[in-house]
Amino acid sequence: MKNHSVFSPGNIAVITGAADGIGFAAAEKFLSMGLEVCISDINAEKLQEASSKLGDVLTVEADVSSIDDTNKLKDAAYSKFGKVNILMNNAGTSSAGSDSWTEYENWITTLNVNLLGVINGIHSFVPTMLEQANGGLVINTGSKQGITCPPGNPAYNVSKAGVKAVTEALQHSFRNTSDCKISAHLLVPGFTYSGMVRQYLPEKPEGAWTPEQVIEFLIESINHGDFYILCPDNDTTRTMDNKRIEWAAGDLTNNRPALSRWHKDYEKEFEKYMKD
Repeated sequence: MKNHSVFSPGNIAVITGAADGIGFAAAEKFLSMGLEVCISDINAEKLQEASSKLGDVLTVEADVSSIDDTNKLKDAAYSKFGKVNILMNNAGTSSAGSDSWTEYENWITTLNVNLLGVINGIHSFVPTMLEQANGGLVINTGSKQGITCPPGNPAYNVSKAGVKAVTEALQHSFRNTSDCKISAHLLVPGFTYSGMVRQYLPEKPEGAWTPEQVIEFLIESINHGDFYILCPDNDTTRTMDNKRIEWAAGDLTNNRPALSRWHKDYEKEFEKYMKD
């Protein structure tokens, strides 16, 4: 299958959270396709390490939760390259789970990075990208936890549910903007052995995908024209994901208890549902 025209040599990709994991894998892949790349991260030391591995890339230390930093990133990219064809809002954070009424600072940090970081990226880059004659992509990294919302880390779930809603609204706006050559895409990784996971699991579990697999799936999906890029992993098939998502939506339409998948009264019913 032919690659999307944006994945063409000489085009420019800006990737946040690119010092490790999915963002780093995206930078490697885009470089191999002949694109020029700007990588950004809040961790200056890791950013420099990533740059030394990648080679000829523009590096910009930035905190995506700050609109000033995000504008600095945009200005640096346009000053160097004169255009941006791919904006990948990938920076994210997660910490130990909490209840909805505890760990307020964790809530603020998680929402600021995961959700406001995406909003800042859109506000900084998209108006100028719309003025470009050539096409573009805005890729926002979400999570299955923002769709099925498993108990244990509500701040992360809320942040990623927000990313889903923001990206859906963005693509709707693009579709209804005359002569718009930009499309938005929601990347929803499965279990991926990234830096965020590595801090808890020093060895890669068999069920996890590598970041490189996620990026290969991302490119293949965009080539197909997909908006929702729902990645499987070595333990979870697309069919399993579909059924879990449909069950979660069914809590509302069937008036079941919230998060009934994890409710003891629905344990057997859910197991049967998944097997049928």
